[in-house]
Amino acid sequence: MKICVAPRFCARSALPPCDVALLGFDSLGDVDFESELSGKSDKLGEFTRLTKKYSCAAVCGCRTFSRGLKRKSAAVAEGGKLLGISDMLHVADGEEYKSGAYLGLYKLGGYKVGLCIENDINFPEAVKSLSLCGCNLLLYLAEGPPSPMQPLLARAYAYLYGMPVAVCAGGYSYLADISGRIAGSPSPAAVYSVLPRNNYRVVTTRERGAYSPESGDY
Repeated sequence: MKICVAPRFCARSALPPCDVALLGFDSLGDVDFESELSGKSDKLGEFTRLTKKYSCAAVCGCRTFSRGLKRKSAAVAEGGKLLGISDMLHVADGEEYKSGAYLGLYKLGGYKVGLCIENDINFPEAVKSLSLCGCNLLLYLAEGPPSPMQPLLARAYAYLYGMPVAVCAGGYSYLADISGRIAGSPSPAAVYSVLPRNNYRVVTTRERGAYSPESGDY
C-alpha cells in the first residue's frame, strides 16, 4: 500500500501514484457547509473529483463551519465520492473550536483506516479504540508547526497498537511502522510504502475480584 503525504498540496500540484493521499490543511482551508450546500462554493466537490482523477482515496484536513460552530476536521473521499467528514474529538480550554463526537474509521483501498486530528494524538484511548475496531492504518493530521511529541507518539502508537501511523503536520510528513521505526520528509509530497496486517498475539493476565461464587474461586 502506497501512502502519499502532501502537507502543502494545492490545485496546481500533482499527486504521485498512490493508494491513499494524506493532504494538509492548506489544501481545503475553510469549508462552510452552508455555502457548499447552496452551491456558492465547491471545495468538497473539487476534493472528491481529485480522487477520481488520480484513482486513489484521499484524506484532507480542513476547518469546517456549521451554524456558527467551528471545528477542525478531515474530509474523506474515494473514487470521486465523499465518504464523510470527521472532527477533532478533544478541544483544550481557550481554543475556539467545537469538539466532534465520533471516531473516524473508513474503508479505504481495501483497508480499515482510522483518523486522528490535531489534539487527539495526546489521548491514547482514542487511538486504542480505533485499533480495537480493527484499524489497519492510522492517519494523523495537524495544522500547526510540527511538535517534538508528534513523531514520538506516532512511534509509540504504531508499536503498541500494531498499526502503521502516517503523520502530516505543518510542512512535514512522517511514517512510523509497527516495529517503532520512523521515516520523515520535508518534501511537498512524500510517498511511503506499508503493508498493513492484522497480526494478533495472545496476552493473558490475572486480576483480582469479579469472581463467580459458583466457580469456587475465592
